Amino acid sequence: MPAPLLQDALTQVAATVDREFDLLLAVPEDPRADLYHAMRHAAIGGGKRLRPLLTFATADLFGVDRALTARVATAIEAIHVYSLIHDDLPAMDDDDMRRGKPTVHKVYGESTAILAGDCLHALAFEWLAEPEAHPDPFVRVELIGCLAASSGPSGMAGGQMMDLEAEKTSFDLATVTRLQAMKTGALIACAVESGAILGRVAPEGRRALRGYARDIGLAFQIADDILDVEGDEALAGKALRKDEAAGKETFLTLLGLTRAREQAAMLVDQAIEHLRGFGPEADLLREIARYITERDR
Repeated sequence: MPAPLLQDALTQVAATVDREFDLLLAVPEDPRADLYHAMRHAAIGGGKRLRPLLTFATADLFGVDRALTARVATAIEAIHVYSLIHDDLPAMDDDDMRRGKPTVHKVYGESTAILAGDCLHALAFEWLAEPEAHPDPFVRVELIGCLAASSGPSGMAGGQMMDLEAEKTSFDLATVTRLQAMKTGALIACAVESGAILGRVAPEGRRALRGYARDIGLAFQIADDILDVEGDEALAGKALRKDEAAGKETFLTLLGLTRAREQAAMLVDQAIEHLRGFGPEADLLREIARYITERDR
């Protein structure tokens, strides 16, 4: 069970992001209606909302207007949701359930699911380009650049390609670490960095936050690998043990359960140590780091 500080923040951020999606994905009364219904099916309700939470927790360190943070956090979550829609397609992971409900292609068909993912990808950058993300166009450009880099071939999509290749060949620990730093860690890092960008923190002033984000990103994936083997599908809201069935190397197969747990704990400790320059105002970020390895879904 998350600590009260974290539980309150998770609840608040989830409600905020759902409201933003509800506003931004209003269904038009024209032939595009099913496209919007499909996006809403994937985006509204469910999910850990970890990335938006990280953006809020970081931006709050610097007193950022939470209305601005809400728009930016929702754009980052839109990229995450698009990746899940496409990940679940038969050509990728071929999953029937996501966040406790049928995947988008199961409800709306593959063609609509592909377009829904495409549109969420495009809308994320459209939302960041608008003044509602920040009145300063230079800040908006930096936010767009950060999200583009973290979601493209040097980030999430590149990591996903490596993950597909992992079904055909064996990867060593260094390669699996790089894969996960791109596939999972890059967008987590962008969520933290975006909070600092909103706070107008210069790039050289973000080193500690980057270190924090890097470490929790890897800890998150190790915890995911453990949950994939030991977790409860009802709690996870999706199919588990698929990596093992596909013969992929994971942190768990390469390290073993005991060493994997130790590595995740070490990464959490390192992440918290990166925040030593902050006071109680960073307690939420510290709680998020601890939650990474304690969660059950």
